[in-house]
Amino acid sequence: MEDVIEKLREANEPVPVPLELPDEELLVEIEEALLIGIPSEFREFLLQVSDVVYGRLEPVTVTDPHSHTYLPEVAAVAWSMGLPRELIPLCADGDDYYAVAEDGEVVLWADGELTEETWDSVWTWARDVWLDT
Repeated sequence: MEDVIEKLREANEPVPVPLELPDEELLVEIEEALLIGIPSEFREFLLQVSDVVYGRLEPVTVTDPHSHTYLPEVAAVAWSMGLPRELIPLCADGDDYYAVAEDGEVVLWADGELTEETWDSVWTWARDVWLDT
């Protein structure tokens, strides 16, 4: 996890209005809005690197309700498109979604169904997918 955080921090691209990191209190509010708990590794991801801007993929954020990456809005759209309600979107990729299961595993939902592609955690996904794009 630490090496992925370090690589993401190094890759972080400068933007005119930098994103902010959330605190625990905000994550509790987000969970209440979603009506679902955020798995611990995903929670740590949001607390540590949800302000990173890198490459073409844009993982969800939780600090700016007006952002196109705002988790409650991304979740509402993904769930309305058929993403199973027990999965929390991590990142939209066109009409496909990388999503986090209750156990922290990341899955790919593409063309309206779950694929066989999985990653054991958000950190593995960040290393193998986000940093690799």
